[in-house]
Amino acid sequence: MDLDARGLAAFRTSWEYSEAYVAEDAVLADARARAEEVGCVPIHPGGGAALRLLAAVVDARHVVEIGTGTGVSGIWLLRGMRENGVLTSVDIEAEHQRQAREAFAAEGISPSRTRLITGRALEVLPRLADSSYDLVFADGAKDEYPEYVEEAARLLRTGGVLAVDNSLWHDKVADPAQRDPDTIAIRGALTALQDDERWLVALLPVGDGLLTAVRR
Repeated sequence: MDLDARGLAAFRTSWEYSEAYVAEDAVLADARARAEEVGCVPIHPGGGAALRLLAAVVDARHVVEIGTGTGVSGIWLLRGMRENGVLTSVDIEAEHQRQAREAFAAEGISPSRTRLITGRALEVLPRLADSSYDLVFADGAKDEYPEYVEEAARLLRTGGVLAVDNSLWHDKVADPAQRDPDTIAIRGALTALQDDERWLVALLPVGDGLLTAVRR
């Protein structure tokens, strides 16, 4: 059913309300400001709150993050993980990870709880152990999303969770006329997950879209 202008405005108001429902504190605000300075786009607050919830639900001890950024999503994940949980985060930009370390320090997170690896995700992920992780969060290069999904299937234990940010990609994924490489890759990853019996999936309309999937 098509939404009229009033319906679209109401939807936008509800989306903004839900994004602000779990407020970000000064530590997250500072990390988000660092992201703007270095030109990377972190997960929206609503998506971050969902990550924290997912990490808590699976009682996450071992988490892989693809795309460290300046630590916004990492802080959300760590807040939901076990107190002794370890976040392994991969990013191609060393400067972003330096900023993330500052954010983690401001949060009071022990350095022993984060393992930051600088490099291309598709070169690093194959070196991580099979079936050893409780949650995988993907927010890296959009054209690599199908490969991230396959790596997550190997990395996650049974019952582990995959979360994929930007799954609506600025409203492009739902529009068949949008055919740029990033949109095609994200759309392909979502379709593959739908059709794969290894996964139980849901697409959450938080932030720019958060695809969630449980490894059967």
